[in-house]
Amino acid sequence: MIKALNIQKKYGKLQVLKGVDLEIQKKEVVSIVGASGAGKTTLLQILGTLDSPTNSNDCSLLVNDIDVMQLKEKALAQFRNQHIGFIFQFHQLLPEFTALENVCIPAFIKKTPKGETEKRAKELLDFLGLKDRCDHKPNALSGGEQQRVAVARSLINNPSVILADEPSGNLDSESADNLHKLFFQLRDEFGQTFVLVTHNMELANMADRKLTMVDGLIVS
Repeated sequence: MIKALNIQKKYGKLQVLKGVDLEIQKKEVVSIVGASGAGKTTLLQILGTLDSPTNSNDCSLLVNDIDVMQLKEKALAQFRNQHIGFIFQFHQLLPEFTALENVCIPAFIKKTPKGETEKRAKELLDFLGLKDRCDHKPNALSGGEQQRVAVARSLINNPSVILADEPSGNLDSESADNLHKLFFQLRDEFGQTFVLVTHNMELANMADRKLTMVDGLIVS
């Protein structure tokens, strides 16, 4: 599902990633842990094509058997929209839109018809226990509910891979526990691959594999 070789990233003189090799199988749930500054989020952004390696001519990144390093900007944006879902720590919901509208946005970007999109969005919100919250805006939702809306949004285009950066870092313990269990339920229900960057060791240890980053490299 994901195969990365020799991924390096520099910001000025600071080398954040020092040649990361990584292989993740379809339907795996993989956690990435490590101290702050180890390069976890930078790696996740590159895997999600939100950023690019510094050594783009001397590395490779295959996602769902597609060599994303060879895609031009427009094709890369289209690939990202259709194949990769993102979940962030702070939800990134648009405050002026309802839960339903927030979930629909990636599908509208994909130009999926409105009726089909809204039907799928309602099904996801229902699956996530938010059937009665579709018309609520983010400020009327709890933190846990907002994060579940963000999860639904990440799933709307049925992506191959879900990338999550500290997904439960802003939640209380009960909401975090519910979210952690949800990831595995979603994997079993929809067959997605999950890559989770987290400081939460409970979530990290639940994963099929736990990878540890130290100083820009995966060490275990």
